[in-house]
Formats: sequence, structure tokens, C-alpha cells
Amino acid sequence: MTSKTLRLLFPQWQGGNNPPYHLGSLLLSYLSPESDGPVESVPVDEPTTEPLVEVDGINAKPQIIRQLKDAAALIEKHDPDSIVVFGGDCLVSLAPFSHLLNKYGDRLGVLWIDSHPDVQTAKQYPNAHAHVLGALIGTGDKDLLAHVATRLNPSKIMIAGIHDPLTYEAEYLAHHNIATIGPEQIKDDGKDVIEWIKKENIEYLAIHIDLDVLDPSLFRSVLFARPGRGEHDFGDVAEGKLTIENVLNLIAQANSKAQPVGLTIAEHLPWDMLNLKNMLSALPLIK
Repeated sequence: MTSKTLRLLFPQWQGGNNPPYHLGSLLLSYLSPESDGPVESVPVDEPTTEPLVEVDGINAKPQIIRQLKDAAALIEKHDPDSIVVFGGDCLVSLAPFSHLLNKYGDRLGVLWIDSHPDVQTAKQYPNAHAHVLGALIGTGDKDLLAHVATRLNPSKIMIAGIHDPLTYEAEYLAHHNIATIGPEQIKDDGKDVIEWIKKENIEYLAIHIDLDVLDPSLFRSVLFARPGRGEHDFGDVAEGKLTIENVLNLIAQANSKAQPVGLTIAEHLPWDMLNLKNMLSALPLIK
């Protein structure tokens, strides 16, 4: 039998409370090579100027849960062996990775390439894109957890590119004994990921790439490269330190030891394209 790979376009922006994620998702899909496999698009309302409403401590919770249900239904329709997700904010990995956990169980490892661990809850932060990995493990909002039938064993996680975690995050990672590898280790050789795969007997791999793991001085389409940003605009959280080559080398090493079955690209913020789009909308003769 041939393996079926589903492409899921998921322009969710409410999880990060950042409308440009919507355009970022569409551009990822446009820029990617064509595929012969099935393609689905999760219905997501276009961004407006209306502020998001907080429910149960989570911004836009009703919209997020509806989108999660729609994503799960599209995935169930195809029952794919592997999934590629063009996000959107980081929450887009919840339904796809939940499906892969159901299919592969403890043989699945999650390589979470991100400057942040995404293990917070509504008690720490209202934007659910920072809750997604915690929800896969089994911590956080009950309505998010309801969509994770097979919980992710923390030993099957490696967070790559993380540095300077917040106090709550550092305590959570230590309590759950989650493996991490920092930017300097990745730049040196990144071989810790191979040892983790061997140690945990991982056969299949779901890879989540938050583009903010990249150095914003080198890759400009990320949150921390927002034009005109102030030094402390983002709460002094960790900013990316990797290059695209660093990320690709790390993934190549991981894929040499385990079969990739999941890939999410998330948190693409194409500031120049957004500004150009707005400029085009204001010019004469175009409308």
C-alpha cells in the first residue's frame, strides 16, 4: 500500500491573537511545491478589527474549538498516514498530532522546534498557541484536552532551539523530564536528537517548526522582526537564534533515524507582504 499524505491549510490566527498569521499560512501553501495527495482547508474567519473575546481565560475560545473540530473532521475524512500543516499559529498542530498519536502510539516521537515550549495554560497566558504541547501531554483546558484521545508521553518529546524559558516553563519541563536541546548544541552537531530517538525507540516522527526559532536578524518574517518594534514589546521572552540551515540539518539527522509522518510550519508573519497588500488596497485604479 502507498502512504497517504494529507496537506492541511490551517490559517488560524486567533490562537496567537495576531491577524497576520492568516496571510502567513496562505503564503506558505502558495510557496510550497505542488503535491499529488489530498489537500484540505480548515475554515477560518478572516481577520477583523474587532477584539477577541476571552472565555475561560482563553482568547477566542469558541472560534478555536470550532476550528479544532473542523480540522479533526477533515483529518478523519482522509485518515492519512502522514500530515503536512501550513499554519497559522502553533495551535494548528493539536488536531494533526492527536491523529498521529492515535495511529502510531508510543512509536511516535515529537520533535518540537521552537524557542518556546508551548506548555502554558490559561492561568499563565490567554493565547492558546502557547498551550498546544501541554494539551497534547494532557495539561490545560478541558475542551482542548477533549480532542487528545491518546496522550503524548513526555519522554517522546524533544524541544529543539529552546533557551531562557520562563520560570513556569522551566519547572514544567523539569517536572515532566522533557528532553531539550539549545541553539548552541544544534549549531555544534545536534546529535542529541539521534540519541533521543535511539533511547526512546522512536520509529515515527512528528515535526513542529515554529518559525520564531529562527534568528529575526536573518529571517524577517517572524514575530520578533515586526517593523518598528520596541526593545521590550514582547515581554522579553526568548527570541530565535537558529538559521534555516541549522533547522534543516537537525531535521535531516532526525529523519535518518525515524520516519517523518507529521510536519507543521507555523507562526509565519510576512510583515513586508502584509504592508504591501495594504498599500495595494489603498492605491487608485486597483480596486
